[in-house]
Amino acid sequence: MKNVKLLTTSAPHLRTQDSTRKIMIDVLIALAPATIAATFFFGMYALVLSTLGMISAELIELFIMRVLRKDKNFVPNGSAAVTGLLLALNVSVATPWWVLLIGVVFAIAIVKHAFGGLGQNIFNPALAARVFLLVSFPTFMTTWYKPIASFGGWYTDAQTTATPLAMLKLQGFSKVMESTNYLDLAFGNVGGCIGETSAVLLFIGFLYLVFRGRIKVVIPATYIGSVLLIASIFYTVNPERFGSPILHVLSGGLMLGALFMATDMVTSPMTLKGQAIFGLGCGVVTMLIRYFGGYPEGVSLSILLMNALVPIIDRHTQPRIFGRRKA
Repeated sequence: MKNVKLLTTSAPHLRTQDSTRKIMIDVLIALAPATIAATFFFGMYALVLSTLGMISAELIELFIMRVLRKDKNFVPNGSAAVTGLLLALNVSVATPWWVLLIGVVFAIAIVKHAFGGLGQNIFNPALAARVFLLVSFPTFMTTWYKPIASFGGWYTDAQTTATPLAMLKLQGFSKVMESTNYLDLAFGNVGGCIGETSAVLLFIGFLYLVFRGRIKVVIPATYIGSVLLIASIFYTVNPERFGSPILHVLSGGLMLGALFMATDMVTSPMTLKGQAIFGLGCGVVTMLIRYFGGYPEGVSLSILLMNALVPIIDRHTQPRIFGRRKA
């Protein structure tokens, strides 16, 4: 025991080789299948929007950090690119490039860096920017095109159409099933935002993140599970008005929101119990908006609402410290 040197260091004592850049690269990889599907179904302009979203977001963040915040050592970590890509996947192919650029500026400058940057923003930047664009440019954001199923096509070659959820609200469930089927809904051959339509490819990307240990399944499971439960109850009451549970899961932005937006590490709860409450709340609010709201989709607003409640959820779901009595 002679000459034993004890090294005393400050916490944390458990370290990992992971970095923000590695995590963000994994997220970009997970979103690649949906981006490829968007390019196939909606043409090359979908790829233009996706690329523009990623590049412009990184350049805007670089400007903010290097010029405005005077951080000369800042190196892009990919988080801005993820925000830009998610925003691009959440808009219609009818959206002009300059409208997307305005949304990227809002997401990075206002929603993210006005609150202090990565790790300090309250709301999901991509979702907040999507709602901002929806309010500011409703015509562009709610004009939908039929898929053209051609990598070389352009969105102007397609015809306008209604999304399945909009058709459900205006014309009923039977009309939805006349114009589409569950297989098209699963693979993305329907009108909608460019990256939200292919539920199967989004789920494949999600499985990749789970395998890599980047995402916990609690939020997606409780979110999608609550939507299934509520839709099943209302389906038994009035199938024609409320639509089937499968329709609600495969349509709109539910899969993209539940798998990639609600699971945002910064804006979701820390505890497992809190994540379950968060997912359940997202599901309930989503279905309330879909059934009784004027807008046929409720994913973005539900996640943003639950983002605002995350501090309260975390506060009341903290585990009891070992050896300490409950207050």
